[in-house]
Amino acid sequence: MYAIVEIAGQQFKVEKGQEIFVNRLEGDEGKKVKFEDVLLVDNRGEVSVGTPKVAGASISARIIEHLKGDKVLVFKKKRRKGYKKTTGHRDYLTKVQIENISISAAKAKPKAEDKPKAEARPKTAAKPKAETKPKTVAKPKAEPKAKAETKPKAEPKAKAEVKPKAAPKAKAETKPAPKAEGKGEAETKKDKEA
Repeated sequence: MYAIVEIAGQQFKVEKGQEIFVNRLEGDEGKKVKFEDVLLVDNRGEVSVGTPKVAGASISARIIEHLKGDKVLVFKKKRRKGYKKTTGHRDYLTKVQIENISISAAKAKPKAEDKPKAEARPKTAAKPKAETKPKTVAKPKAEPKAKAETKPKAEPKAKAEVKPKAAPKAKAETKPAPKAEGKGEAETKKDKEA
């Protein structure tokens, strides 16, 4: 027989005699604790699934000790910057031993063999049906109203005549200055400046 139970915000699969570590619980060592948030119970093949909890199911346990969990190291580093930082963390835990998994007999599902057979109900005299009103005849839909006469739309205004664009003016012809033969570049620059 096993069960899935929610203890301190976490879900655990537990069996009778099992020891588990859970988040820190209130209570002294050796004290009994009862968990009623049972989500599923499997009793030798008969599975009871809760919606969300199984009605009438509970788990009794005993607190063995309070302790701290293993240290978890957190290391931060930024390379080439000379930054390193190490921190540690230890969870506060409670060690619990499961003593019993119980489903109350009144709320547990009875087996198929134990179910009483449904007795036949005695038939009662048929009551006369109340007089029914005749169905109303659907009225024909009203004729659609004639649309009011609309005013004719004004004629669109004639667009102004588009004048053709003037042809681009021809640029005055410029003649390149004749290059003097036999002169170097420096001399031609002087000639151009003059």
